[in-house]
Amino acid sequence: MPDTAEQLRAELVEVFSRADFPVEEPMELVPALPDGPGTTFEAGEVSVGVMELGSEYAEYQNYPYETVEDLVDDLMAGFREEGLFE
Repeated sequence: MPDTAEQLRAELVEVFSRADFPVEEPMELVPALPDGPGTTFEAGEVSVGVMELGSEYAEYQNYPYETVEDLVDDLMAGFREEGLFE
């Protein structure tokens, strides 16, 4: 069974892969979100709202992004840096 970080990563990739890459800025990701700004990513005990990505984890994002993997790599690095995963 995948761990929480792997589950969260898979969910992020699944959702953000619907975006039209390359992505120049965060607002270009909104159409890909199933619940728009109310979208929440959940895995195990971890829950991250899409609005948190723009506030608490913005410093880890470096737009533009050419691929979904590059975007998710930066988000996951931010989650780890901020102690989201125990």
